[in-house]
Amino acid sequence: MYSEQVTVRNKSGLHARPASTFVSLAARFQSSITIRSVEDTQPVNAKSIILLLSTSLGKGTRVEIAAEGPDEHEAVVALVELIESGLEEDQ
Repeated sequence: MYSEQVTVRNKSGLHARPASTFVSLAARFQSSITIRSVEDTQPVNAKSIILLLSTSLGKGTRVEIAAEGPDEHEAVVALVELIESGLEEDQ
């Protein structure tokens, strides 16, 4: 298993379109991927738009992305970079 933490930077957080972008990227990887607020203890499947939206991960939230599988490192790095980039939104 590999994981990293990152802070959500874009103004709308992981809602609607940004969440869709995140889930689309996560789905490209074979590994099981989860995301959670570091203040929360319950990770959710990062490949599920419904579960991701239910977490209400807003701007400034510190999240942990974890993956387990053959491409776990690449998956986590790519998703962290996506969040750091502002999820294709103006920040």
